[in-house]
Amino acid sequence: MDASLNLWLTILACGIVTFLIRLSFIAIHGRVTMPLWFTRALTFVPVAVLSAITLPEILIQNDALNVSPLNPRLIAGIVAVFVAWRTKNVLATIAAGMAVLFLVQFLVK
Repeated sequence: MDASLNLWLTILACGIVTFLIRLSFIAIHGRVTMPLWFTRALTFVPVAVLSAITLPEILIQNDALNVSPLNPRLIAGIVAVFVAWRTKNVLATIAAGMAVLFLVQFLVK
C-alpha cells in the first residue's frame, strides 16, 4: 500500500473514532443518570485540561524547567491568573497577560 494512502486512511480512522466517541456522549445524554460524585468531578476537567496545556508552555524553555523571576512567561502567567481571579473576565485576562508578556520580554532582552 502506498505510504500516502496509508496516512490518509489513518487520519480518516482517527476522525471516525473521535466522532463516534463524541456522538456516544450526545446519544446517551438524558438517558443515563450519572452519579453525583462523577458529575461533581467533571466540573474540574476544563481546569485540569487548561493547566495541562498551558503550564508546560509557561515553565519549560529550551527543554529545561525555568521558574526564575526573569521568566517572562511565568510573570505574565501570574499576572493573568491574578486578573482572572479579580475580574472573572476572559478578555481582560488575555489582554493583561499578553501586555505583561510583551513588556517583560522587551525589558529583559
